[in-house]
Amino acid sequence: MNNTNDAEALFFAGTSLLKKGDATGAENCFRMAIKLAPGLAEAHANLGLLLEKQARFDEAESSYRKAIDLMPSLMQNHLNYGAMLAGQKRFAEAEIAYREALSIDPQSPSAWSNLGALLACMKQEAEAESCYRQALAFSPGYRSANFNLAYLLLRQGRYEEGWKRLESRDWYGPLENVLNLPRWQGESLKGKTILIGYEAGHGDMIQFCRYASLLKESGASKVSMLCHPPLKALFASIAGVDEVIGFDEQLPDYRWNYWIPPLSLPAAFSTRLNNIPAKLPYLHADPVKITHWAGFMIQQQKLPRVGLVWKGNPNFENDADRSLASIDELAPLAGINEIQYYSLQKGAGETEASNSSMPLVDLAPYINDFSDTAAIVMNLDLVITVDTAIAHLAGALGKPCWIMLPDYRTDWRWLADRKDTPWYPGITQLFRQKKMGDWTEVISEIKSELLRLF
Repeated sequence: MNNTNDAEALFFAGTSLLKKGDATGAENCFRMAIKLAPGLAEAHANLGLLLEKQARFDEAESSYRKAIDLMPSLMQNHLNYGAMLAGQKRFAEAEIAYREALSIDPQSPSAWSNLGALLACMKQEAEAESCYRQALAFSPGYRSANFNLAYLLLRQGRYEEGWKRLESRDWYGPLENVLNLPRWQGESLKGKTILIGYEAGHGDMIQFCRYASLLKESGASKVSMLCHPPLKALFASIAGVDEVIGFDEQLPDYRWNYWIPPLSLPAAFSTRLNNIPAKLPYLHADPVKITHWAGFMIQQQKLPRVGLVWKGNPNFENDADRSLASIDELAPLAGINEIQYYSLQKGAGETEASNSSMPLVDLAPYINDFSDTAAIVMNLDLVITVDTAIAHLAGALGKPCWIMLPDYRTDWRWLADRKDTPWYPGITQLFRQKKMGDWTEVISEIKSELLRLF
């Protein structure tokens, strides 16, 4: 019996099962391989990857370290280990792992890009930019470095290069294949038809749908928009849009002359900080629905009305940092008796509203789509929200909105160190964490502002 050969066969079988999504089978194969050949570094490394994906971090770390001890010259092991440490916010250890990877392969674009992303998370942005550009010097088309650099540049307001770098994203590829249309690259639109595709989340669509009117002003004879189904009714109000199609619907038989993803529109129109198309409102709630919700929200006392949203989509990569742990973190606001709060929270955290000690009216069970939410927002005096789609909705409707922002990996669109945003000027106020993960001071500031305002 040849233990090494059998172990290698088990390793390859485990790798195949892992690619097929059979984590249990793959783990069994890797562990059996390690039992037969404890010195098989590759099996320890792949077991580490598997365990990390299952959030079994202590076990994963043990496997990674064993793989590195057995094969210290393999750069990828250091890179994978560093990525796991970075995900756990063990920044100093992650930096050591990445720099060890670079000592093995100083020309590795992935190692330079990963180190840059880590330094950006640590707010060492100049050093991060240098790392990204080093990665691109070795591989100009390296997608991750281009994309990471785009986020850094956009967060700094360096839009000219930032928008260009953002074109490195590839998440709209499946839609592009289905549409099979030429991308609009700035050609004359006079007498032409164009489709704005969909990409990313609801908030992205709400933020960038404003560019539809610019396409119309550029001469397009027809501007169509493909969007998430919950946005369809609301987007019918966009100036310049002739047709709104939910992505769950059959596409029309006719073909457009061009299509463009929404996040490519700022680059197409040479958007800079001083020329953002920010004439508000650019979305409008249905007047009938506004009246309906006005009747629904009747109160005995005419108190100021404030809408609350405390969680975003849990599938978003940074949601654990941008969302509050629960509505209980907003409890200090309950001490202001002169305000009536309304919950607009849908999805994650929605059930918390009914168990809250706050003077809270839970509207979420009656909300069917964003056109309902828009009508509710028009009946409010203020929206207080974490960084999620409701922030963009309130801004697009021209309603005052206070946005709570995390200290860690603050989204690029809110820029850096500002209390306002040129995307929703004059109505949006930003409340930023001073310390990673600590919302206490943010909520204290909001309470003080509420007392001053109302």
